[in-house]
Amino acid sequence: MQNEKRNFCGRTRREMLWEAGGGFAGVALAGLLGNDGFLSQQAVAADGVTEFKNPLAPKDTHHTPKAKSIIFLFMYGGPSHIDTFDYKPTMKGMDNKTVKVKTFGRGGRKNQGRIVEPRWSFKQYGESGKWVSELFPHLSTQVDDIAFLHSMTADSPIHGSAMLMMNSGSIVSGSPCLGSWVNYGLGTVNQDLPGFVVMLDPRGGPISGPKNWSAGYMPADFQATVMRSKGTPILNLKTPDGMSRQVQRELLDTLREYNALHQRLRADNSNLAARIASYELAYRMQSSAPEAVNIESETAKTQQMYGIGDKENPKADAFGRQCLLARRLVERGVRFIQIYSGGNHNDANWDAHGDLKHNHDLHAAETDKPITGLLLDLKERGMLEDTLVVWGGEFGRQPTAEYARGTGRDHNAYGFTMWLAGGGIKGGISVGKTDELGSAAIEDRLHVRHLHATILHLMGMDPNRLSYFYSGLDQKLVGVEGAEPIHQIMA
Repeated sequence: MQNEKRNFCGRTRREMLWEAGGGFAGVALAGLLGNDGFLSQQAVAADGVTEFKNPLAPKDTHHTPKAKSIIFLFMYGGPSHIDTFDYKPTMKGMDNKTVKVKTFGRGGRKNQGRIVEPRWSFKQYGESGKWVSELFPHLSTQVDDIAFLHSMTADSPIHGSAMLMMNSGSIVSGSPCLGSWVNYGLGTVNQDLPGFVVMLDPRGGPISGPKNWSAGYMPADFQATVMRSKGTPILNLKTPDGMSRQVQRELLDTLREYNALHQRLRADNSNLAARIASYELAYRMQSSAPEAVNIESETAKTQQMYGIGDKENPKADAFGRQCLLARRLVERGVRFIQIYSGGNHNDANWDAHGDLKHNHDLHAAETDKPITGLLLDLKERGMLEDTLVVWGGEFGRQPTAEYARGTGRDHNAYGFTMWLAGGGIKGGISVGKTDELGSAAIEDRLHVRHLHATILHLMGMDPNRLSYFYSGLDQKLVGVEGAEPIHQIMA
């Protein structure tokens, strides 16, 4: 071994395989299997026979799509629908009154509660006359391009499981998320950029973490790439100091060989597969990603549209950068982008258990202008017609206070609001209705599965046909019972 060429880390490829593999059967086994074609991953699949096909290669749709890309604006923590887009005038003057109302949230099941009157006034906007809270002075001007869903329901009032449901269709960990299903069903049109991107709030990620952008039981190729709005946008992208491109290629070849050998021996390590997928993507992105994430190349006018550098409201800068970056990625063929507003816990996100006004004033100020800028920019560039924008959290909030004092609202999965725009959506309409207090959906009740079915349908996929065989079943994002798209909001 002393005569073998050493790489950047002081190990030969043989030593790396020996140590990483725990010495199983020695590297000689790799050579024997390699002669039989088991390690030729670029030519054949892991079975050594089937022709290898890139899992992210573009695929045919089930029908003509209305949308090419999705930007999911995730308001982590659960924004209050009755303080934003679900106008409840009968609550005026009811502050602190105790009423009979069934609620279920973090505080458990209750049959009565103390009313928290909405803290913001509402006005009508657009030709549709949509009522919108003063929390969104900019976004209110775009209501004629938006379809509001006022009767959304979910299966859990707890953040972790509710987020999993909104992202993966299940309250149980281990299922692929929506972005993974989109890339599995359609592939990506740009092999040099991720097909699925997630941008987290600078204050931190959501409570249930990477499960929300995981590929679950699907191959690691379909998981998200986490991208930051400041600093180095994509981790693992920069070549380590002292590592040449040649050495990097050799390392990737070694990792592929090791992963293929593990698969062949039925000892596949999903964490290793995810790491290899990450490095392979980073290798391809080194030439194209720097240009794609360079938002400083945008004009001052465009940046101002998103609230970047806004001296009157500096709170909008971070989310504005993320929304502008999302538009640049969509232009370059990225299928699915999810941006989180809200990080960590409690007042760092929309989870208003304490001071409702302080909480929602903060997060609305951070997102109102950037979201409006995104919609306007997409429209001006002719991109809104085939870019689907989705807004919402994991659930809404109750009309009653959680505690004996204060204005905080508990979680509400019985009825809440989400909205969609662009990508085949009929604007200026509202679907569904909650009761006069906003405690539960009472008309055209919609489940998270219906939202997912709508998104897949607009992307050209039949939600009841798109499946992945796992654990003896044809698994689906919309579950074994299936779900129909929300036809009322489709153009």
